[in-house]
Amino acid sequence: MTKAPDAWVPGYVAKMSLREKVGQLFVPTFSSRASALAAVRKYHVGGFIYFPENFSSPAGTAAQSNALQKASKVPLLLGVDEEQGIVSRTPFITRFPGNMALGATRSAADARAAAQVTGTELRAVGINLDYAPDADVNVNPRNPVIGLRSFGSDPGRVSPLLTAAIAGYQGAGVAATAKHFPGHGDTATDSHTGLPVITHSAAQWRKLDAPPFEAAIDAGVDMIMTAHIVVPGLDKSGDPSTLSKTVLTGLLRGDLGYKGVITTDSLQMAGVREKYGDAVVPVRAINAGADQLLMPPSLSKAYNAVLGAVQAGKITQKRLDESVTRILALKQRRGLFKAAPAEPAKAAAQIGTPQQKATAQRVAEHAVTLVRNAHGLLPLKGRKVSVTGPGSETLVAALREQGVATAAPDAADVHVLTTVNAGTATAARVSALASKPVVVAALGRPYDLDDAAGAAAALATYSSGSTSVRALARVLSGAVKPTGKLPVPAGGQPVGHGLSY
Repeated sequence: MTKAPDAWVPGYVAKMSLREKVGQLFVPTFSSRASALAAVRKYHVGGFIYFPENFSSPAGTAAQSNALQKASKVPLLLGVDEEQGIVSRTPFITRFPGNMALGATRSAADARAAAQVTGTELRAVGINLDYAPDADVNVNPRNPVIGLRSFGSDPGRVSPLLTAAIAGYQGAGVAATAKHFPGHGDTATDSHTGLPVITHSAAQWRKLDAPPFEAAIDAGVDMIMTAHIVVPGLDKSGDPSTLSKTVLTGLLRGDLGYKGVITTDSLQMAGVREKYGDAVVPVRAINAGADQLLMPPSLSKAYNAVLGAVQAGKITQKRLDESVTRILALKQRRGLFKAAPAEPAKAAAQIGTPQQKATAQRVAEHAVTLVRNAHGLLPLKGRKVSVTGPGSETLVAALREQGVATAAPDAADVHVLTTVNAGTATAARVSALASKPVVVAALGRPYDLDDAAGAAAALATYSSGSTSVRALARVLSGAVKPTGKLPVPAGGQPVGHGLSY
């Protein structure tokens, strides 16, 4: 009988020192290569999270990743929040629209391709963990923190796209993270600045929030991230889920059977710091069932708190060993113990290739959703068009490339109004242009179309990135037929609505 590939891990863990084990639980930020190397030497950290200030050129980033790995006895998880769309931290990456655009494509192939390209480019610079994809089901149009980061409002449509993205990342050799458990899709508070309370009953949670996480577990997701939210229907203690044994050990490990790594969301966020101090939070998170502690406000304070808790028996040796074993098994599964270093000289050539950019353009075009088209106003070919709103310069240039004549508002036959999360202000903007037929294009959240009733035509791109604006121009001109379907209710239309020419 052949041994499991990670059968050696428990024996390895048994030989580690207490300080080395505690270090594996931590994934801090870093301000410089020198400070990161110091954290490896002093705290034996399990990894780091990259932010924009940690990137240089692709070659420089690859060299930095190699230097950090070389300094560490145990391979490091080098992670980044690269969801694409509105949460994108990597300055040189091929830009894709975010998850809600993928939700509009309804294409598992597109979701997988977007993640595969992103994962391939991250791995080229030595990043082996992505804190993506988002598994939240966005049912609250006023959600201040999720919105476009979600694949949609229907768990049955979210789940297959989520699992396709997980396959794309992990197929590229990058660990994927489904977030934010038990589900951040119905909050009106941002957990970065406060502690949201979600009023879903256990039955509602099971029906609405749980299915994508269950699908992610079935798909073998490497990691699940906790949410700093209170869900009284799941745990009446008032503690955020990150610190709830009922939620993490009871629900996620017990009921859903998850065996992989649980990471906290950032411990710098207000949602987890309101009730307990920075030395108490890491200990409570580990005892609740978390394996890795992301972005402690003070690494030394958090590390010493956990070390002291183990020495005092407040965290048992068995509990510590469980987490370290899971973390090392993940690193083994992603090939980190045998990984060749990143190749700085080749990194740039693996990023932003013509094929990768073409994939991004294709995904963006598939996402464009035509919600209304009164009197066959679109496509616009043969009409003079004025464009106003965010991204108008990019859209004007892209329309001209497609052979659409643009003009000043007074000389135009049709007004195109772009919006980015304008909300109720959209109606007044449409009204101000109503001397001519108006086309509203929501480049951010599609909920802007709820206030665009006065427009003759309405579309959503779910992204204001240049790739999505070019895709919009191709649809407006008629070069591409719209195929997107609403992933959330918007513009008075239900999920699944979408017109074509």
